[in-house]
Amino acid sequence: MFVDTNVLVYARFGTAPDHVRARSALAEAGRGGERVKISRQILREYLATVTRPHPWGEPLAMSTALADVARYAEEFEILEDGADVSGMLAVILRDVPVAGRQVHDANIVATMLASEERRLLTFNAADFVRYGDRLELVDLP
Repeated sequence: MFVDTNVLVYARFGTAPDHVRARSALAEAGRGGERVKISRQILREYLATVTRPHPWGEPLAMSTALADVARYAEEFEILEDGADVSGMLAVILRDVPVAGRQVHDANIVATMLASEERRLLTFNAADFVRYGDRLELVDLP
């Protein structure tokens, strides 16, 4: 199962929306015997998100955020973003009408598909329904 940035962010901040659901979903995903998957894009998005203020929390110090990222890189399987992902992204962008910031989500989908992963754990399911049966959106507990 691939984990979207928002799940990691919400799991990190006790005052974040859906904090308990995010922590529970991550714990459940890790129990299945299969490694949870993320990408380097997810790690960059995490850094960008947790180091800026939110209505529900103060930003983390960069040193703290980098320690989180190091832990995630050990705990989760990292799906790399290479030429195969770029090729898959081009296919997706020809098939699915997206533009602007939506290309970042398309790249997540391309990364998943290039690694033959279809299951996505996210709080932003509406952002991914456009990819149809390419993905299986995992329900959060």
